[in-house]
Amino acid sequence: MGKVVTLGEIMLRLSTDSGIRIAQADNFRAHYGGGEANVAISLANFGHDVYFASKIPDNDLGEGVVKHLKRYRVHTDYLLKAGSRLGTYYVEAGIGERAANVIYDRTGSSFAEMTESEWQKEELFSNVDIFHISGITPALSLNWKKITISLVKAAKEAGCKISFDINYRGKLWSQKEAGETMSEILPLVDYCSAGKLDAIYLLGISEYTGEENELAYYYQEIQKKFPNISILYSTKRNVLSASNNELIGTLWMNNSYYESQKHLINPIIDRVGGGDAFAGGVLHGILVQNTPQEMINFATAASALKHTVYGDCNQFSEQEVTSFLLAGSGKINR
Repeated sequence: MGKVVTLGEIMLRLSTDSGIRIAQADNFRAHYGGGEANVAISLANFGHDVYFASKIPDNDLGEGVVKHLKRYRVHTDYLLKAGSRLGTYYVEAGIGERAANVIYDRTGSSFAEMTESEWQKEELFSNVDIFHISGITPALSLNWKKITISLVKAAKEAGCKISFDINYRGKLWSQKEAGETMSEILPLVDYCSAGKLDAIYLLGISEYTGEENELAYYYQEIQKKFPNISILYSTKRNVLSASNNELIGTLWMNNSYYESQKHLINPIIDRVGGGDAFAGGVLHGILVQNTPQEMINFATAASALKHTVYGDCNQFSEQEVTSFLLAGSGKINR
């Protein structure tokens, strides 16, 4: 199995139940989550040696983060403790035709307030196979844009493969800001999660005018701009309602396009973190050297399973995902 480092902000997530708006809520479900932490947990569940790097306050909420990560066997050696607060975000659950809504409260958090890297880079990236980070982190501040680029460069120099999830969040920065930053980071990236909208609005790729295999076109065009990227992946999601989605995983590897089978997810218990479970599944396939088709089938199944549990993170092992693929959805495991 592989050694992986993921880095980003982990937060306290407070969620309403279906049918309850944030302004009327008198209680919330509490979970810890964040894109890179979720990927770390997925990979640890699949048997890899995973370290999560971040910064949290030295208080009970910070201790809750440590316990959350250790529960899933994620190493916390690079979890710094200082600063005044843990970032939070609120999720108003969607239902029917009404989409979920997110409110961030992360300004001034221990992680967001960092002005420079506080890790020993040689130690952080020693004998690491993959360094995973997302576009959420450089969106937090100008300082974090600089820190992200310096960390990616250091990881690359140490011999790590770079995994990057564009993960654009319009509530954190503009398309122009994100596009400019991507142009600096993507030339260093080996594996990238990017879809049609990223290609058009962040990377300046012309819209597809053909009739078939639209995503293959966007993957090819991204790879033309950034030939260093060897693997591209994303999902195709058909939203029938907030609690009823169809999900297909897609992958571009070795100049070929791959798709998973379609998963009908109904009802969705919790969609948040589904993309991170998918990314974790792809990285797992890379680390264990699965075939491209095996890789995308596993990753999409892992994402589909994540939708069936509360919280940000995938809670399923490699064996459970594989068994789900073999058995088909909805069958009783006896």
